[in-house]
Order: sequence, then structure tokens, then C-alpha cells
Amino acid sequence: MKIMHIVGARPNFPKVAPIMAEMAKRPDRFHQVLVHTGQHYDYNMSQVFFEHLDMPAPDEYLNVGSGSHAAQTAMVMTAFEPVVLNHRPNWVLVAGDVNSTLACALVCAKLHVPVAHVEAGLRSRDRTMPEEINRVVTDQIADLLFTPSKDGTENLIREGIGPNSIHHVGNVMIDTLVKMLPKALQRSTLDDLGLEQRKYVLVTLHRPSNTDDANVLRGIIEAMAEISRTMPVVFPVHPRTCSRIRDLNMELPNTTLRLIEPLGYLDFLTMMNSAALVVTDSGGVQEETTFLGVPCLTARPNTERPITISEGTNQLVDSRYEDLVEAFNESLDQEHFTPRRRPELWDGQAARRITDVMRDL
Repeated sequence: MKIMHIVGARPNFPKVAPIMAEMAKRPDRFHQVLVHTGQHYDYNMSQVFFEHLDMPAPDEYLNVGSGSHAAQTAMVMTAFEPVVLNHRPNWVLVAGDVNSTLACALVCAKLHVPVAHVEAGLRSRDRTMPEEINRVVTDQIADLLFTPSKDGTENLIREGIGPNSIHHVGNVMIDTLVKMLPKALQRSTLDDLGLEQRKYVLVTLHRPSNTDDANVLRGIIEAMAEISRTMPVVFPVHPRTCSRIRDLNMELPNTTLRLIEPLGYLDFLTMMNSAALVVTDSGGVQEETTFLGVPCLTARPNTERPITISEGTNQLVDSRYEDLVEAFNESLDQEHFTPRRRPELWDGQAARRITDVMRDL
């Protein structure tokens, strides 16, 4: 069976890597092809993942680069169609909710090539998020849907997806975390940055709702500067966010707020595991902090991963100066922070379950 895997942006890599590794154990059953759309192309946003996650080099690189949502989606579709026609895969596996996910799924639907969606069923119910549109449309045209949590399965059934197409397999990102955490903890990341365990805040922000509005971004940066008066705040800055911050021409006070280059997967995992608190707008970070038991403030009005709140360590907070500072201060008052139970099937075996389903098709 020829399986074509799609990666395009940073969140895809830790989802696809464990599936490819698991299928590689069964060469008599699976022939794998890896396609990189090039949606993310910076070293720390792309190439470093092939090195850190032991992924093979892509068989096809589409080199689409940046652009508006419409332009990027169209470029992926145009470049991907001949790749599908050339390789003629039995199945195409798309992961997550980035533009490459939707674009490749659409091409396959037009060419009548079966699509499997890894991380299906997640819903924020906020149609202003481009990712929500990508998720909803991909799930409607996919033939096989792998959900990371029971709420994802319930969402799909509510939307009319046949139960026989849905498989609750657990969170494949946690597979990568479980495998890579021992290696990450051997790195000297904290020493290199002069940090101590549980005595710093880690920040990662990239969503347009937080970075495109100058007033919102200014409030977030000022809040991080205020928080850094209590403990160091380390902010690996997404290239897109970096350009927005430069546009603000802000003069930050002399605090311990540190803006640094984006980190590779292992270094970021080390930083996340040892942080006192993580501030994010990333879906994956909400999941990873839940597994690690690290308190997380998500600077968004909603989340497509509500299980990280009901069973994890996540809390939603408004992206305003006052709310962020108040939430940080409240997190310090929790003298004995006790994480809730880990969600069902977040055990490092999701890729094996996916592979078992694909094997029996």
C-alpha cells in the first residue's frame, strides 16, 4: 500500500514523524512517500525537525513559501496535483489544520484519492480562525478520520460523519514528546540561556489575532515585560511576530524579558518541560503542557482543545495587559499546583493505532 504523507508547517512534523516510523516497521505492508509543501521553510521552522525527529528527507518538495491564505492554498494545490498523478498513492495522510492540510485534501478529493485526516474533529467554533475553516472542510472531505480525544469524535458524529469512518486513536503529538523528552533533557538549553528550572516563563505567540493588531500586540509585550519583573520571560519569536514587534518601535524597560530566535523542537521541549508557566496561543503547546503537567495560559477567547482545560493544565485568558498580568499573579498563588489526569490514549501509542487501522484496510 502506497501511503503519501504531507508536511508543510511546523505543527505537522511531530504528528507525521511517529506515523512514518511506525509504518517503517512494516515494509511488507507499506511503501511511504513524504511530501513537504514548503509552507514553512525557515531552518528552525522546518529543516531542524527532519534532523531532531529522525525523519527521512522529503521525496517531493513543493517550495510554495509564504503568501496570503488564498494564494498559499492555491499554490499548494497547483504544485501538489502533478505529484499525486505521478505517484498515484493508495492513501494520502494529512495532519492538523494548516493551509497545506486543506489544499492537499482538496486535490485528492478532486482526483478521487482517499484521504486520512490525522487530528480530526477538533473545533473552536470560531469561524474567524483560518485553522477552523481548514479543519471543518478537511473533515468533510476525508475518508478516514483519526481523532485525538473523545470530544473530536463527538464533534464529527454531530456533523454527520459516519461512525465507521472515525477512529479514536489518541494524540500522535504526544508520541513524539514521549520519544524525544529523554533526549531533550540531555541538552544544555537552560544553562546556555542562564535559566533555572521552574523559575522562568516561556512565551510563544503567532496567531494573527494576537500579532496583527498593533494595540493587542503592544499590550501583550507590555504584559510580558511586567511579568518579567518577577521572573525571567523568554520569548522565542516566530518570524512573522518578530516583524510585527519591530513595526511597533517599542522601547521596553530594563527587565528580564528576552526575545530570542525560534527554537528547534528539542530545545523548545526542554524549555517547556522546565518552565514555571507557559503563555501561548498554540494548540500543540496546550496539549504538550497538559501532558507535562506545566501550567499554561492560552491567550485566546476559545480553544479547539477543550480537553486541555477540563482534564489538563490549560486556562484561557484574554490577550489584554491587565488579564495576562492578573492570570500570571494568580498562577503564582498556587503553592502546590497539581495537574489533572492525562487525557485518554495520550500514552505515546497513537501512531501504532493509526498504523493498525491502515494495515487492515
